[in-house]
Amino acid sequence: MGQIIEATFEHLQTLCTIDQEVIGDQSRGDEIRKAIEEKRCLLYQSAKGIAGFLLFTDDFFGHCFISLVIVKLSERRKGVASALIHAYVNRAKTTKVFSSTNQSNTNMQRVFPTLGFVKSGFIDNLDEGDPEIIYVHKKASPQE
Repeated sequence: MGQIIEATFEHLQTLCTIDQEVIGDQSRGDEIRKAIEEKRCLLYQSAKGIAGFLLFTDDFFGHCFISLVIVKLSERRKGVASALIHAYVNRAKTTKVFSSTNQSNTNMQRVFPTLGFVKSGFIDNLDEGDPEIIYVHKKASPQE
């Protein structure tokens, strides 16, 4: 069983390496660094090391938004993404938590409903030919 902790700069290189392994390039290094700096990055630490991470923002039309969930390829289908999302939803400061995934990402489309998220709409033209599906999770009350 792993634990969810807030990422620090000591984790930056490992998170960037995991991200590069998943997407095939280093394009999000600055985004990950900024999220760590702003305390908007959670990571999943297992006995084997960091298995994945989540980036979030609290300013999506006045609501919390999970902007990125990345799980190390060797750690997929072990509940890492679910644990990260669940941990963030529990600490989110708004009653609604939004996230999104591409229409082509059928794995995340299966994860969201199991965690209480429902489809809320979609956005065309972010990635040509691959609409972004928006999901929302409604909590009973925000964390203080």
